[in-house]
Formats: sequence, C-alpha cells, structure tokens
Amino acid sequence: MSEDEAQRARLHTLLEAVAAGQQTVEAALGELTGLRPLDFAQVDLDRARRRGIPEVIFGQGKTAVQITLISEALRTHGQRVIATRVDADVGAAVVAALGDAQYDPKARLLWAPAALPPVVRPDTVLVVSAGTTDGPVAAEAALTARLLGNAVEVIADVGVAGLHRLLRHVDRLRAASVLIVCAGMEGALPSVVAGLVDRPVIAVPTSVGYGASFGGVAALLAMLNSCASGVTVVNIDNGFGAAYAATMMNREADP
Repeated sequence: MSEDEAQRARLHTLLEAVAAGQQTVEAALGELTGLRPLDFAQVDLDRARRRGIPEVIFGQGKTAVQITLISEALRTHGQRVIATRVDADVGAAVVAALGDAQYDPKARLLWAPAALPPVVRPDTVLVVSAGTTDGPVAAEAALTARLLGNAVEVIADVGVAGLHRLLRHVDRLRAASVLIVCAGMEGALPSVVAGLVDRPVIAVPTSVGYGASFGGVAALLAMLNSCASGVTVVNIDNGFGAAYAATMMNREADP
C-alpha cells in the first residue's frame, strides 16, 4: 500500500468512526491536525514526520497516569515512547501500566517497547564523562542516543585531573562521528577533547562541584568560552538534549 493509499484508508476509518459515534469530532480533528488532545496535554503526533523523531515526554513533574496516557497516545500511532527525568516510583508504575516498557534508574529514562530499536545510524556517537559523579548525565545521553538509533560507545572517568586517562583513548576519540562530553567542576574536558579531534563535540555541563561551581554555571560558562573552536554547548545536566543534537548530526548514516 502506497503512502497516499494508507492516508486515504486512515481518513476513511476516521470518518466512519465519527459517523458511528465511536469518535468525537474534536478527537477526529486532533487526528487530522496531528494532535491528540488529552485533558492536560496536546500530544504532537506529527513531530515524527516533521523532525524524524517522535515527541519525547519530559517526565519531571508529571504523574504516572499522565505519562501513561501520553505514552498510550504515541503507541496507538505506532510511535516509540521515550520519557526523560522519570523518578523510580513513577517509572515502576508506568512500566506496570504499559506492559512492554523498560526503565533505567541511573539515566532516569523510560521507553517502550522494551526492546532497543535497531541501529540505523551506524556511525558512532561517543559519550565521554569526566568523573564518576557525572555518570547519570552521561547515562542519559548514552541511552537516549541509543534509543534514537545510534551506535553508542562510552568512556567514563577521564577528567583533566588525570589527563593520561583520556590520552589512552585518543584513537577511539578520533574514530567517533560525534562526541558528547560531560563534565562538572571547571568544565575543561570538552575543550581538551575538541582540541584532539576533527568531529563535532557537544559539551554538557553538569551540576557537579563545590559552592563556586554554582550548580553547573561555572562549567557552562567555561564551555561557552572554550578556546577550542566549534564546541556546541547544551544546558546544565541536559544529556537528552546532547543526544538529540548528536542524532541530528549523525543523520548522514540514515539508511
């Protein structure tokens, strides 16, 4: 069936459901405009077509019921579910409600279906973290990138306090297609990495550090003022945003 034929069949089914009283006019309008109206949200079902990636649920502050309902709206339309910043108790409740879903407590990510998607962008996204306490942000970046179809590798605990740890991995750094570098404290690691490679470097400041780090602001400013040219900087602790950007940069490998 061609895309036009599939669209006509979907429209025919939708109109029949409205005529039979099985679908409200408002809900049908939402379907046609790419929106699925809920009492508390407008689920953007057209985002996958516009951007190549379905809407991702920001789980912080949402209840398990809200995340479940948004997830069901996405799954009804054959779209993968990814929810970020999901607390463990909420994640457990959503997984139980959805059934075929998975939750990672370190990355605070929930996704459905539970099986990881195939790798469709085989060029590697490499996630590098400065210290062990940067691990949760790096985990969010790595798992998000994998859920978006990237081949992902991780190098952990190679901060500038022991630069020899990083230099052992120069060949891996240079082999990657896109690099995501997570660091707190003074935020120097992305500048060092960017000075060694000819690939895009996405810097992620983390909220790790003592008082004068100001919850990651010091690292953020250091990364924005990097002496290494071409470093892209996302917001503090935003591993998801870094993975999303890396996926957009890695699209040349799409089938």
